[in-house]
Order: sequence, then C-alpha cells, then structure tokens
Amino acid sequence: MQNESILFPILLCLIIFLLVSILFRTRSDLSRFKKKYSLILDIEAERSKISSEIFSLKHQMETLQIDFNLRKKQLSADYTDAYALYEKLKKELSTVEETLEMTEFGVYKPYFDFGTSDQYKAKLEEIREKQKQLIKEKTAITCNREWSVEGSRAKGQKMINDQIKLMARGFNGECDAAVLKVRWNNMHNLEERIKRAYEVINKLESVHDIVITNEYLNLKLDELHLAHEYQEKLYQEKEEQRRIVEQMREEEKVRVEIEKAQKEAEDEELRYQRALERATAELDKTKGKELDALKNKITLLQEELKTAQERKERAMARAEMTKAGHVYILSNIGSFGENVYKIGMTRRLEPLDRVKELSDASVPFTFDVHAMIYSENAPALENELQKAFDQKRVNMVNDRKEFFKVALDEIENIAKVNNSSIEFTKIAEAREYRETLALVAQASIPKAVSVETKKEIVVGIPSALT
Repeated sequence: MQNESILFPILLCLIIFLLVSILFRTRSDLSRFKKKYSLILDIEAERSKISSEIFSLKHQMETLQIDFNLRKKQLSADYTDAYALYEKLKKELSTVEETLEMTEFGVYKPYFDFGTSDQYKAKLEEIREKQKQLIKEKTAITCNREWSVEGSRAKGQKMINDQIKLMARGFNGECDAAVLKVRWNNMHNLEERIKRAYEVINKLESVHDIVITNEYLNLKLDELHLAHEYQEKLYQEKEEQRRIVEQMREEEKVRVEIEKAQKEAEDEELRYQRALERATAELDKTKGKELDALKNKITLLQEELKTAQERKERAMARAEMTKAGHVYILSNIGSFGENVYKIGMTRRLEPLDRVKELSDASVPFTFDVHAMIYSENAPALENELQKAFDQKRVNMVNDRKEFFKVALDEIENIAKVNNSSIEFTKIAEAREYRETLALVAQASIPKAVSVETKKEIVVGIPSALT
C-alpha cells in the first residue's frame, strides 16, 4: 500500500514531464513552421483582407447600381414628361405665331362645294346671321347655374351677363382676327387657334359654370372655312378670267394672221391675174421666138395663179375651221431640267411664232421643238395628251401650267395612236444652254502662262526688281 502511494506521485511527475516536453517540442515545431511558412501565411492574410475589401466594394457597387437605375428611370420619366410639355408648348406657340408648315396638317379639303364666289358670299352672310341669332337668343354662351350676389339673384344675373359679354368679346375677337388673316397656307393653324381659344376661355370660366356652346364654335369654324374657300374661289375665277383673256388675245392674233394671209393671197391672185391678162393680150401681136417665150410665160403665170388661188382657198377654209391648229411638244432643259415637257396648242398659221413667244424674257433659254402636230381638232388632241399624263404634272394645282414630268417616248406612244406618221425629234438641241455650260467650264480652268509670256513679263520689269 505504501509502495503504491510512492509510485503514484512518481508517475504523475513523469506524465507532467512528458506533457511539458511535448508542449515545448510542439511550440518549437510551431515556431519553426511559422518561420518556414511565414510568407504563405502573410499572403493568405492579405488575400483574406483583399477578399473582404472586394466584398465591401461589390456591395457598394450594387448599391450604386441600384441608385443609378432608380435615377435613370426617374430621369427618363422626367424627360418624357418634359418632351411632351415641349411639344405641347411648341404647337401652341406655332399656332399663335402661325409658323407651322402646311405639310404637317396635309392638304386642305373643302367643307363646301359651291360653283361661284357669289354662292360662297351668300352662305357666309347666312352663317353670320345664325351667329347673331344665337347671341340674341342667349344660346351662344350659356350658364348652367343660378348665382346670387349679396343675397340678390338680380345682382348675380348681372354678374353672369357681364362675364358672358367678356367671353363673347374675347372669343369673337379671336375668331374675327383668324377670318381676316386666313390664307391658303395658314388655314389649319387658324382652325387650331380658334379651338384653342374656345378651350382656354371655357376653362377660365368653368368656376362660374359658363360655357361657349359647341353650336356657336361650329358656326365660327364654318365662317373660317367659308372665308378661306371664298378667297380660293375668287382666285380661281380670276385665273379663269385671265385664261379667257389670254385665249381671246390668241384668237385675235389668229384672226389677224388669217386675214393677213387672205389679203396676201387675194393680192397675189390679182397680180398674177393681171399679168396673165397682159400676156394674153400681147399674144396676137407676137411672132417667132418671142411667141414661144410668151407662151411659156403664160403657162408659168397660169400655174402661179392656180397656186395663189389654192393658197387663198386654204386661208378661207382655215378661217372657217375654228378648231384646226397645231399641238406642240416642247422642252427647255436649261430652264426646267431633263424629262420636263410642255404640251400645248396654237391655231397660228405659223406655229413657230408661238414657240418664239414662249421663249421670251420669262425663261433664260429658248424652247426646243420635239413635235409640231397638225390636227383639225387641236383642242381635243391637246386635251387627250394632257389627260394621259395628268398625274405627272409639274404643277398639280394649276392646270393652265402645261408642263409634265414624263419620258418623251410615252408622249410619242400616245400621240401616234391616231397618227402613226408623226415625227418626233428625240434629242433636244438646247444650243444656248450647252454653250453656256461650255463657257462656264472653260472659265473654271486656270489659264496656263506660256514661256514667251513669262519672258515678256520679265523684260518689262526693272532690273533692280529682277
């Protein structure tokens, strides 16, 4: 028992010693390990630190991205609202200043279809009478509520009447100004302007429940449309009168030409008739070779007399044929460009005189003739050709402008349907235009100075300067 009590402390000491030895060795090994792998441990610590920073930066970037997306979305919404407001203000400003382009609204389509300006004028007066009637009946501007001022309905009614008068004066003034300003290129603008005035004035008086009625607005719009179409009809009638005057002048020139041709043919016939009578009278007195010469002269005079009589008959027949004339196909490359042709007609005895008139000071270059087609019904032929190319007019508004953007072959095909013998000149000479181009090209080339010219220039300069 005593031995066991001695052994236990000894064993305990040995165990403690072993544990201390192991601990010391472990710490020594750990120290050597740390010393051996210190660089790796430092890198690992740095990596851990960097990973932590990357994670932090990534979180910050995500937060910034969220903020950026929210801001972008807000800016986009603000831009959309601002752009819509800009477009609205731009349209309102343009309506006031009347600067909107006609093409933005398209071509005006008439609301009325009267044949004369007098009918438009009568309808305009009728519309204005209807407006006065609505004002008189107090149905142009109405109030849908009864008002009292200081407990008095009479004062309330007076207030409403005064407001109605102010509204009528403002709206009528805006409409009257539009009617006075209406032109071919601002019709839609002024229409929008009246509608805008109607909306604004009604909105301002909505607190009193006073409104301009739709019926009164429509009458004002009808007045604007009628005023515009009345002006257009006056313009068309003026153009038609101008066309008639021009036609009368042309017919007068034709009449003068025909009368002149008849007079010349009659004078020529009389001259040959008298010469023939004199030669016939001398026939009995002449003998020998002179007789043969006189007979030949008589034969020649008879032929010339016959020609003169035929010319006279043609002139008389031409005077009786009111539709006979020439249909011409002309071009003017220098003035209008390629593939633009004028299709017109003239009843002149000398149709080229009409071409010379067209080539006056109104165009920079003379016209070239591609075809001059005689027809006993020239107006019908002209109308047939023009109708065939109606959709290819250079001026789609004024039919009196007889220029067409079309290939010459197409015109030839239509013209030859009834007369295959018509001759067309395909190439335009355009002499003045082409000579002008050559002069312009020549002027743009720098002039070379010859050696002799250089010598002359040097000789003429004082020696002190050379």
